Amino acid sequence: MIRRRFLIAFTVLLAVNQFQAIAQVPNEPVDISRGVPQFFIDDWLVDNRYAIKYKTNAVVHAVHPPKKHDANPVYSGDCGYVNVARHPESGKFQLWTQVHYWVEKPSGRSSRYAIAYAESNNGLNWDAPNLGLFEWNGSKQNNVVIRGPKNARASGPQILLTLPEEQKRGFTYVMTYRTGGAGKEHDGIRLIGSHDGIHWDTDSEVRLKHVHSDTLNSIVFDVDRKRYLMTCRAKDRYRRFQGLMIDTGASRRISFLTNDELWTEWQGSPQALLTPDEIDSQGHYNFFYGMPVHHYAGIYWGFLWVFRMNDPIHTELVTSRDGVHWRRSPKRVPLIPLGEDEAWDDGMTFGGPHWVEVGDEWWFYYAGHDGGHNTAGRKAAVGLATCKKERLIGLHGPQNGGGVVVTRLITWPGGDLFVNATSTGDAPQLSVRVSDAIRDPFEGFDHADCVSFPGDAVRHKVTWKGNKSMTAFEGKVVRLEIYLQNADLFTLVAE
Repeated sequence: MIRRRFLIAFTVLLAVNQFQAIAQVPNEPVDISRGVPQFFIDDWLVDNRYAIKYKTNAVVHAVHPPKKHDANPVYSGDCGYVNVARHPESGKFQLWTQVHYWVEKPSGRSSRYAIAYAESNNGLNWDAPNLGLFEWNGSKQNNVVIRGPKNARASGPQILLTLPEEQKRGFTYVMTYRTGGAGKEHDGIRLIGSHDGIHWDTDSEVRLKHVHSDTLNSIVFDVDRKRYLMTCRAKDRYRRFQGLMIDTGASRRISFLTNDELWTEWQGSPQALLTPDEIDSQGHYNFFYGMPVHHYAGIYWGFLWVFRMNDPIHTELVTSRDGVHWRRSPKRVPLIPLGEDEAWDDGMTFGGPHWVEVGDEWWFYYAGHDGGHNTAGRKAAVGLATCKKERLIGLHGPQNGGGVVVTRLITWPGGDLFVNATSTGDAPQLSVRVSDAIRDPFEGFDHADCVSFPGDAVRHKVTWKGNKSMTAFEGKVVRLEIYLQNADLFTLVAE
């Protein structure tokens, strides 16, 4: 009997000690910046997520593709890859696109490429001004703004939106583009500046890298790591087999380079970044045509052009927190899918390198084609797809019983808690519990105290009974436990 009591006591003591040990395991809190949205594109901020009822759907990531605009196509004519930004002062929409024409030669047909310009007051109705800057296809009556060195190819324009001001060298716009056909000393990925987006300063122009990458090559600045990231292709490198050059599309892989400086020749060789996998191969999408990238709120947003060789191309969203390790979207849902049969964009969709923020919406411009990659005589135009800001990927709580998203420990930076969320449909619920390291709720901040949120808001302020708010937790370490029933959570932000 004494021995049994001893064993029980020892077991209890051991369990207590184990619990204390578990409770004391270091769990470094996450530091978040005030005013910066925290995205639920992955589980970086999530400690756990689960359904309340075990025989129901879990809390899952879901892609929310932007909706194609009813006015599509919004810009027609000769156009290819497209890039849209807004003037920082006037708010005017400005568009740069790749244009081309064919030249018949005794040796065969070859193409000419240049970069053209258009503008709009509302982003829907566009004007292609007659600029008369360059001769193009036998005339100066055109909207061409950039031709390559020696009038060689100029293609794949991207306006660099996230540059520090000191890196702009006094220019309002900095653009990267590619040249080809001008000789080894000129061909490659280039950088150039402009004050108005129309007249580009050739004296500022530098060649960043001599690499065969006939796609839209993208450069972004990582504010956190103080470096530049370039996504490109390395065609010569990836199409060799046993010393021979092969033309099977095997070179169509996404590669990358990094550099500490921008206006200089980049060193090193492109390294493999993304290659098709088993899921891609099931649909024979074994090639990646390109991947423009945008950097926003500490996240790299990649618009991956997924390619079935010489057939369709569509745009898929991929994300990364370091620019090297990328997460494909759940179920590979296209961000900008192909249009219906016989539609103007039923063959290819090339998503642009970033979105344009208009009010509480994100506007995505894309180049659409009415035929696949190898379709003779296909036509191109520019389309628009829109969504509420920050709502490309989120967490969805099931309808039957709901589910909970438990964050990692967070050092609250101050301010109120806002969520970007929808809580609509049948029996929706969204509530937030503020708890400590071992998930004990702070008094007055449990789910039952939270003011319910039925609705749809890009910035919904979360409060608790008595008008309590998160301002009381400035500098404190907390967890947020978010209950979702038939609701979607996209971001949270301290403001």
